[in-house]
Amino acid sequence: MTNQIRILLISGAILGVTWLISTLKGDSPASKAAIEDQVPPEDTLSTESPPSAIAPASIDNPAIVLTDAETQAAKEFEARVADYMALQQKLEATIPTLPDKATPEQIDQHQQALVALITTARKDAKRGEFFTPGMEALVRRALGVLVGGPDGTSLKATIMDENPGTLDVGVNDRYPDVAPVSSMPVQLLETLPRLPAELEYRFLGRHLVLVCTAARIVLDLTPDVLP
Repeated sequence: MTNQIRILLISGAILGVTWLISTLKGDSPASKAAIEDQVPPEDTLSTESPPSAIAPASIDNPAIVLTDAETQAAKEFEARVADYMALQQKLEATIPTLPDKATPEQIDQHQQALVALITTARKDAKRGEFFTPGMEALVRRALGVLVGGPDGTSLKATIMDENPGTLDVGVNDRYPDVAPVSSMPVQLLETLPRLPAELEYRFLGRHLVLVCTAARIVLDLTPDVLP
């Protein structure tokens, strides 16, 4: 074997070993390119924790799923509420607006004037105009499910805690100023049609009443719906 051939073989061996070492260390251009292809760009990396596989529970927790008939009754209730609110706003626009820093006397006079206008406009109002038979059935079923459920005892106790008891009031009567206001279960509120800020559901004993807080008058009531 000539010296030139030996030199070529030795040089080839040295180059092979050098390439192998570079590959193992990741220093070769090919290995660097392969690694760069596998690592995502820095601006795509996120330090945020991955989202939980379990979604948080919804705050909406209706007592019952409404039937088609109950849904229709609820829509009719909402339409009557909208009609009443339009009437109240129309009547209130005819009396002087309260000043920003109204005195208790001014507030009372304003409220009394509004009461007189509303009761006159609704002089023929009767029980059941808001709580129709369909709405009353919805209320009874929802309360039956709630009170009959695992938390029924504590739920009913909450309702009765500030409950003023059965009062001798009817449609268009003033809600007593000194009467406390009963607590409304969230599950029931999530089931019944939602009310504008000027109206509230309240319990008087076992009766559920609809009250206009702006005029403090009873618009309607359902008798003995609380089990």
